[in-house]
Amino acid sequence: MKPLEELPNIGKTLSNKLKEIGVFNEQELKELGSENALIKIATLKNSGVCLNMLYALEGAIQDMRWHGLSTDIKLELKGFYKVLEKQLK
Repeated sequence: MKPLEELPNIGKTLSNKLKEIGVFNEQELKELGSENALIKIATLKNSGVCLNMLYALEGAIQDMRWHGLSTDIKLELKGFYKVLEKQLK
């Protein structure tokens, strides 16, 4: 079980946001899932949520740079993000 900082795509800023929502390691992120993690991060002040953050979270869960996510997964995540974005406005 890796700490957040050792996961791909997770820098200091995103790691801090994850800790603010109660996610402290790889296992907890996997259990929560990228979409639910983004929803929780969106509740933080100055959350800065964006599509690339969602890709980064999913890539971290799959232990790969987000650029390597399949087109299908990216399309699915993009659809989810568009719905979430409307709810956040």
